[in-house]
Amino acid sequence: MTADSESGDATPLCELLTGQRIAKGWSQGDLVAKLHTRSGNDSVTREEISRWERGKRIPGPYWRQWLGDVLDTPSRELELAAAVARRRRRTIIG
Repeated sequence: MTADSESGDATPLCELLTGQRIAKGWSQGDLVAKLHTRSGNDSVTREEISRWERGKRIPGPYWRQWLGDVLDTPSRELELAAAVARRRRRTIIG
């Protein structure tokens, strides 16, 4: 993820997750399976991954931690991307 120095804008979480998953050659189902295995928690579904990737929902801190682990992405990068997603959501809704 890169930040644009003039606008202060960065990649929203939905785009970051999708891009990293596709770069690894994984389906949404593959990502779910890896999250289940790594976290020991099987509560996330492929449908939830789809919501995250479409920007309909933003994964909470618990799942962002595991996403970072599975996708080999620093937690700071995911936090920044989540903040960008929240800011964009407020702009669209507000």
